Order: sequence, then structure tokens, then C-alpha cells
Amino acid sequence: MKYILISICIITLISCKGQNSETMKHKYTNELINETSPYLLQHAHNPVNWHAWNEKTLAKAKSENKLMLISVGYSACHWCHVMEHESFEDTLVAQVMNNNFINIKIDREERPDVDQVYMNAVQLMTGSGGWPLNAVALPDGRPVWGGTYFKKEQWIDALEQISELYKEKPEKLREYADKLEEGIKTMDMVSLNTDEPIFEKTFIDEAVNSWSKQFDNSLGGMNRAPKFMMPNNYHFLLRYAHQNNDEKLMDFVNLTLTKMAYGGVFDQLGGGFSRYSVDSKWHVPHFEKMLYDNGQLVSLYADAYLITKNELYKDIVTETLDYVKNEMTIDNGAFYSALDADSLTSEGELEEGAFYVWNKDTLKVIIENDFELFSDYYNINNYGFWEHGNYVLIRKDDDTKIIEKYNLTESELKEKKSNWKSILLKERNKRSKPRLDDKTLTSWNALMLKGYIDAYRVFGNSEYLETVKKNANFIINNQLKEDGGLYHNYKDGKSTNNGYLEDYSATIDAFLALYESTLDEKWLSTARDLANYCFDHFFDKQTKMFYFTSNEDESLVSRSIEYRDNVIPASNSIMAKNLFKLSHYFDNVHFSKTAMSMLNNVKPEMKEYPSAYSNWFDLMLNYAQPFYEVAIVGADAKQKITELNKTYLPNKLIAASTSENNMPLLENRFNPDNTFIYVCVNKACKLPVTEVNDAIKFIKE
Repeated sequence: MKYILISICIITLISCKGQNSETMKHKYTNELINETSPYLLQHAHNPVNWHAWNEKTLAKAKSENKLMLISVGYSACHWCHVMEHESFEDTLVAQVMNNNFINIKIDREERPDVDQVYMNAVQLMTGSGGWPLNAVALPDGRPVWGGTYFKKEQWIDALEQISELYKEKPEKLREYADKLEEGIKTMDMVSLNTDEPIFEKTFIDEAVNSWSKQFDNSLGGMNRAPKFMMPNNYHFLLRYAHQNNDEKLMDFVNLTLTKMAYGGVFDQLGGGFSRYSVDSKWHVPHFEKMLYDNGQLVSLYADAYLITKNELYKDIVTETLDYVKNEMTIDNGAFYSALDADSLTSEGELEEGAFYVWNKDTLKVIIENDFELFSDYYNINNYGFWEHGNYVLIRKDDDTKIIEKYNLTESELKEKKSNWKSILLKERNKRSKPRLDDKTLTSWNALMLKGYIDAYRVFGNSEYLETVKKNANFIINNQLKEDGGLYHNYKDGKSTNNGYLEDYSATIDAFLALYESTLDEKWLSTARDLANYCFDHFFDKQTKMFYFTSNEDESLVSRSIEYRDNVIPASNSIMAKNLFKLSHYFDNVHFSKTAMSMLNNVKPEMKEYPSAYSNWFDLMLNYAQPFYEVAIVGADAKQKITELNKTYLPNKLIAASTSENNMPLLENRFNPDNTFIYVCVNKACKLPVTEVNDAIKFIKE
């Protein structure tokens, strides 16, 4: 470490963005012009001689014996754009980079495997990480130095020192690379836990109790800023509170969901959520909108509606899906990835949030006579003020309080809100829109697909089902390879990049949910086939976990096992839940034992930091408390499922058929004269019933 001057690193957890090539003078063009990633194309006209990560580039570094400078970011990210403007567009900086390094730009969303290797390295070296992620590696790819965002002078100074050290004392860098490589290989690895797998409710109770000390019981979320939505955290806490009649915890979850819905982090005009809020009251977002957040939040709010019947939650689902339909959906049924945080101001300058914020004088003019009511509703006051005379719309009070205060009827306020949104959206759409990341990722599409399925399950909107079918068929027709594997990326009619575990786990999860809502066994059998493919190409027999990359992918510094839940649950935690369900559907002992082993492997870490294992805790509930198999067989099976779905029952799976079926849960149960519902736990079943309410009583008793 002492040979590498990392002290000048400025670590930031915020994201980044590059300059759109169409807004730049094309004095320079590099090899990124041949890429399809919007993020890479934004850097195609930098004076830096950027290369994409591929075999040709890696071979070039080795043949020329030059250090590799690896810079990772993504299109919807603000601080990458800042660094690009300050450094990568600067000819002096470019000269230093081009003379001393093979410069490689990586879209972390297209290559999460490469990103993870160098992120782990930077976290080991500096104690933190984020994007832009910048690392220097030896010609063989092993990292020796890194950080996140650098100012221009710091960047030049660091690169000159590293390149000088490589020329004068290369053995020092190789020695450090050896040590760092060892550390990287231990970061994302799990040992096989040979202890007996015991999953008890008291273990979960203690973890939730410890976790609750971090709750913000006034504003929702965790008691810190910035605040991320972390939908899987609240999905688990919602389920746990419901199953255990924990009113205090349920109140906290509902507080959080309400505050997020009221906050500026939710686009009060156009719908959809931004990534996170920079403050503690969910007010000022980091303005980019990511597909994966919105897919998961739709699922969360749909389930919360089932419990509460809170119309606010239904509105959030409706408005978010309207946003996805209008801004993120392709004609072929696929979904785009993200909208940028930055957009052009009226002066033609890129600025974060420019598309979304409002000036008070402007609002007074366009809202006219209703401004007093409007400003109270959306807090055009000190509570809603951001900076530079701008306001971010945020709610503080529920509609009931506003109705009482202004002596309105519910319908009058609803009409006024609709009118305000219409006026403001018309005005906002005159502005330059945020830039779109128009690539399609299989994993993120599956998360959004699951959101649509859950919305259909809860609200029964036939348009949602049509979107579901279109997207699921897009995945089957475009992202499913002839050998049974998946592609990760899709753009301009072309599918590329071998799929990662996240693609398989999220797609299997969505297809299982799709089967439960449609009874089309194509989705169930495809989910099983994808799981089998994962055993063939991702499974580590020694640890009983799944690698993030396929055994057909090129080797990197390390082959990681992703198991800690984050904004998106870990690919291994989703896969373990998938195998748990598939083991029930197909009476598959191998699937069952693997799911149990996977959970047992991470159990020793789960209590230490519960929020990083919320999806694992959700799986543990399936073992610690009764989990029900609901088999519905008969001509009215679909109708019974629709009725059953009106009740929140997270501890069950559904198998159903309208005719004879040889699936283990359905075999020999068809009766042409009636539709029977069987409620079972571990293959022990109650007497069949014909009424859904009677089946629900079995589950709730």
C-alpha cells in the first residue's frame, strides 16, 4: 500500500454520467464509437483513447506491456459526467492517459462481473467505493491502485506517479498485486456450513429487534441520510409484521411507504421513483430513475395494498406503471434501463434535476388562482425548498387534512390535483428531457416483469397482463439461447453478453409468479430448465452456492459469489428462494437440499447486518413458520385463484389446473364435477374444500 499513493482519493457513493456525443464537437473519435452501450458512446468522442473491455484490448495490454486504466460507470450517473467533463474531455489529461496506459471504459450494467472485481479491489485499498470507479491494473488485469472520483489535478498527479513507479520499480507493483489478489478472492466467497440447518423464528425475532434500533420512526426508513428505498427490506418486514401480528413494525413499514410516496423521491407529476433521497425526509432525490427500483417498488406497494387497502398505495402502483409504459417500454415488450439525473437547462447546460424542479414565480403564473392550495399541498415553502430558488414537490399531509383545511370534497380535491398535474406536465414537457439509457438488461426486465405480475395479481388490470405476456415472450424469443442459457444485454435488435446469475435468478422468479397467475405451465417448465442450466454452469459443488459468472465466461481476477442483498437482492438469495419453490412443484430433493444448504451457509452472518440479508430472512420464514402448498384443481381454478389473490398470503405457493395433471401437487386430484382446493404443509393436506374462504382459514389458523 505504501508504494501506491491512494491518499488523494476522494471517495463518493454517488453515481455518475457521461456527456452525450451528440452535444459534443467530434474533434476526436475513439474505439467506443463501435459500441452500443449509451454510457460507452457518451465517451466515444473524448480525446482519451478509450477501448472497450474485450479480448483484443486485453491482448493489446499484454503485448505492449502497458498498465491498464479501467474506468467504470453507467449512463444515469452524475459524478461520472463531472469527471468526464473535468478530466476525460481535457487534452492534457488525455495525453497523460494515452501515453502511459491502455484506457478501458466499462458500463457496469453491461459488465457487472468486471465491475465487481475492481470494486472489491478499491474497497480493499480505500475502505469505500462507488462510481465513477477508477482502477489501474497490471497488463495481466490484476489491480494495483484505485479510487472513485478525482479532481483533474489529483488525477494527473496520481497517474504520473503510478506510471513512474511502473517504469522504475515494477516489481513493487507486482508484489502488491499478489497481496491484493489474495484479498479480492476472499471477499465474495462463502464456506460450506456443516452445522445442522436449524431455522427458528427466535433467530429472526432477535435479528429484527436488533435491526429496529436503526429505524427512523418519524420519517420512515433508516435513521440516516442519504436514504435508499431498499424495497426488499420492507417487503420482508411487511411479511414478518403481518405473519406475527406485530402492529408496531407494521406501523413503521406503512410510515416508510407513505413518506416515500409523499416525497420528492417519487415523481409527483409523472410517476416513478428516483434512486434515493440525499436527505432524511425523502425530499430531494438523486434524480435518475432506474428500472430495477421501480419494478421492485411496484411489487412492494401492491402487496402493501392487499393488507391495508390504502388507496395511496394503489395510486403509486398505477402512476409508476403509467410512467414505465410511457417512458421505459419498447414496442417489442422490452423495457429500457434508466433515465439520467442530468438534463439541459434553458441555457443549454447539463444540470442535475433540471427537468424536475420548479421556480416559485413560474408556479404562481401557471397555477394561477389555486396557488395557495397548491403550494400548501406540494409545500412550495421552506419545507419543499431545495436550492438556487428551486422547489422539489413534496407532500406532508394526507388528503383528509387538506380537505378539512380548505373545506373541499374528496372529488373536488381529486379534480384539482388532476388539473394541476395536467398543467405542470404540459409545461414540463417543453423542457429538455433527461437522457435515456436505451439498452435492455434481462435481469432488470425480469424485476419489472415481476412488478407487473404482482400488480395484475392484486388489481386484476388486464392491460398489465398484456404487458406481462409481451415482456415474458420478449425474454423467451430474444434472450433465451439455443443451448438453454440467457443473454444479459439487448440493444438495436441484437442480444449480447453471456448471462450472469442475476439474469437467471430474476427470470426464474418472474416466471414462477407468471405461472401462478396464468396457469400456463410453459413458464413453470422454463423456470425449472433455467435452474438446471444454472446447476450445469454456475454451481460450486464445494460450497453449494452459485457463482455470479458462467463457467463458459473468460476468467477474471476472481470468480465471485454474490450473496449479500443490496438495493437488488443477491442473485444467490433469489436463486435459493426459487429452488425452494421449484422443489415443491417438482418434488425435487436436490433443489430442496441445495436451497437449505445455501441458507445455512449465510446464516452465521445474517444477525450481524440484517438489512443485507433481508431476502434470506424471507426464505428463512418459509422454514421457521408454516409454508403452504395450495393446489386448486377443476374447471373454476382460475376464478378461485383470482379470489384467493385478494388476500395477502405470502407463505404459500399455488399449483393449479383446469384438467387432469400429473404434476406432483395436482396428480389424481381432478374432479370433473367440482373444483377442489387442497391446502397442504410438507405433503400433509387438509380435507379439500370448495370455497376460497375456507382455504384461507386453513392458512390463517
